[in-house]
Amino acid sequence: MPLVILGLFIAVPLIEIAVFIQVGGLIGLWPTIAIVIATAFAGTALLRHQGLATLRRAQESLNRGEMPLREVFDGACLLVAGVLLLTPGFVTDATGLLLLLPPVRAWLRKVVLPALVKSGNVRYSATFTDGGAGGPQGRPEAPPRRPYEIEGEFREVDQDPPPADRIGGDADLPPRPGPPRG
Repeated sequence: MPLVILGLFIAVPLIEIAVFIQVGGLIGLWPTIAIVIATAFAGTALLRHQGLATLRRAQESLNRGEMPLREVFDGACLLVAGVLLLTPGFVTDATGLLLLLPPVRAWLRKVVLPALVKSGNVRYSATFTDGGAGGPQGRPEAPPRRPYEIEGEFREVDQDPPPADRIGGDADLPPRPGPPRG
């Protein structure tokens, strides 16, 4: 896996540079820069719209008491799409725009999720309730409360009587509370 990431960090910039040179040679420098900036703005607007829709679907799933796995996967795809769209380049922009298309995400979900589950790298758990803190609609329970924390100061008090050979004996100790002597 580290070699794949290293390869991507080397290959993607080289591919982007080659595409920039080709496109710049065909249409010129300023139109090339304008296209890269326009795709970043358009991609950001599309990303915002789809991200809010995905968040709304996730909330609806949770309200129904369902685990929003599809929405979480779509959110991860949208996050990657956002990074790719904000990265200057035609190849990264095209890949980011592809990730914004719901059919592409659905295909990736069918391919990637089973592979992740099979590898054991995906685990999830949820606790839902029919009432109580979560309410009757099957909303998730409130997170467990932490035990109370109490701040204070303490000092260690020796409960055993001091040894008899102690210098000064009991004379240097404060009197112990107890019944009055009389």
